[in-house]
Amino acid sequence: MARYTEAKCRICRREGAKLFLKGDRCYTDKCAYERRPYAPGQHGRIRKKMSDYAIQLREKQKTRRMYGILEGQFRAYFQRADMKKGVTGENLLSFLERRMDNVIYRLGFANSRNQARQLVRHGIFTLNGRRVTIPSLQVKVGDVIEVRERNRQSPIILEAQQVIARRGCPAWLEVDGEKLKGKVNALPTREDVQFPINEQLIVELYSK
Repeated sequence: MARYTEAKCRICRREGAKLFLKGDRCYTDKCAYERRPYAPGQHGRIRKKMSDYAIQLREKQKTRRMYGILEGQFRAYFQRADMKKGVTGENLLSFLERRMDNVIYRLGFANSRNQARQLVRHGIFTLNGRRVTIPSLQVKVGDVIEVRERNRQSPIILEAQQVIARRGCPAWLEVDGEKLKGKVNALPTREDVQFPINEQLIVELYSK
């Protein structure tokens, strides 16, 4: 599968924003973006004038890379958001937020979305009592996500639980740290996406 396997910190530097791809490291002074807040490469420090298309493209790439999905998947989400009633940009962010791997990350059961995706594929979580292995699965209101009994003492899960206090749990989710269980109380709204994303630029890019 065509997935990026190089240094994750280069992505943050390229997009000019902290995407929190390295989990707890992103909250420390070891963060590469904090130490070198410019694009990687020999000419990374040079400021370039960007066209409207380049600005739209960078916004799309930033969002896509933050959620860790491929271009084909991202375009499919946009097409679904465009066909759904409501504001296309907000619908797109709602679909991205409701991905199973993102929900696991938001609940604090993983340090990053990449780690959450790997844990889901290993079958560590259950959805409404049934084991799931599909990271792109869309959760619904009332769904209950839980760490399987046999995996509750996993060092990865316990370590991630210590980090959730730093980034917090969004209002549309409810988490029980002791039972390692989470519940979807509502659908995510635009206000729940705290990361600075200009979804209108993405809509304009795909509408050309």
